[in-house]
Amino acid sequence: MKKTDCFQLGYIAKLHGFKGEVSLFLDATSPEKYGQLDALFIEIDQQLIPFFVENIKLKQKGFAALKLENVNTEEEARRILRKSVYLPNQLLEELDDKHFYDHEIAGFEVIDEKEGSIGIGQDVIELGPNVLLQIDLNGKEVLVPLLPGIVQKVDRINKKLYIQAPEGLLSLYI
Repeated sequence: MKKTDCFQLGYIAKLHGFKGEVSLFLDATSPEKYGQLDALFIEIDQQLIPFFVENIKLKQKGFAALKLENVNTEEEARRILRKSVYLPNQLLEELDDKHFYDHEIAGFEVIDEKEGSIGIGQDVIELGPNVLLQIDLNGKEVLVPLLPGIVQKVDRINKKLYIQAPEGLLSLYI
């Protein structure tokens, strides 16, 4: 499995007990959607290694107690600590043309309804309750708050993101 065919679900945060269980942090808006996993991939030495899930129990604040097959000791569990966990992209729900997953807009051309093309989408940054779209405009960082109504259309086929930036915001950058 290639990393480009997957999305990062979270990471192995810490040990959970002494029999190989670990605590998985689910970096997801709705962690409860991932309470029935059969398998997952863990990035080890820049390779995605498949692991079968023996048991998963959702906890509070986005954490889950995770028991993987063939990880039966504290020492074996330590080998996967602080490693990123991935799932195949096909497990993501299909979104409409006004919503996107944070990871998918990297590389999309961002087009404002008034200014036209304003650069290439890089990332979505969460600063507490504020969510920002990070755009690269010829080496210059542009940050647009992702407020309701900002995203007008997501064109996944042509890799374009159409927005309506707040009045006057882009003039600070352009």
